[in-house]
Amino acid sequence: MSRAPRLGKGHGASFPFLVDMRWVLRASTDMTAPDYSFETAATQQGYLRIAGVDEVGRGPLAGPVTAAAVVLDPANIPIGLNDSKKLNAKTRQMLSDTLMRVADVSIAHASVDEIDALNILHASHLAMERAIAGLLIQPDYVLIDGNMIPRGLTLKSRAIVKGDARSVSISAASIVAKTCRDRIMVGLAQQHPGYGWETNAGYPSKSHRLALQNLGVSPHHRRSFKPVHKMLYQD
Repeated sequence: MSRAPRLGKGHGASFPFLVDMRWVLRASTDMTAPDYSFETAATQQGYLRIAGVDEVGRGPLAGPVTAAAVVLDPANIPIGLNDSKKLNAKTRQMLSDTLMRVADVSIAHASVDEIDALNILHASHLAMERAIAGLLIQPDYVLIDGNMIPRGLTLKSRAIVKGDARSVSISAASIVAKTCRDRIMVGLAQQHPGYGWETNAGYPSKSHRLALQNLGVSPHHRRSFKPVHKMLYQD
């Protein structure tokens, strides 16, 4: 978790804070790239501290679900932020390292046991709520990737479908979350070799499914997920 960002001073009517103008120029020329427009709209409504939130790891058969909350410094937004799935691992790591230095970042998880007990949707929302709670200074507005707002979240918030490709704050959260979870899965792969988690991150690739048949279910597999459940409770 990094220090809280420094907000810039007022800068005219268009932006309540000093905003990195490279993002304004980029948004005007590249309509497919995420931009700062959702954050700007929130600041124009009087909100001062806007967090982007995203999760990674809803689809894997193994490992935790990980969420990140990021409050960007509008005067120091790293160039290159995008949906983490559109970036290679080296770029994600570089951007994640930069975000840890220049933004307020919090990362949280829901465990395999919590996923099995709550279901993956509620566990994902729990991880999001934990990430928001872990920020150094609580936001007053939250931008969330997807079409649902966690029911335990009491802060003013907005759900944005495909938000990780539309809002730079959510993009930042998606990058940090994926980088962290991938690192966790590499560590788990060393403890439980053979499943290929260092490359498939626990997702149900053909090699992972084959390893499940050959090696059986590990303590880090999600027993509520159909392929794992079938293996454990075959007639």
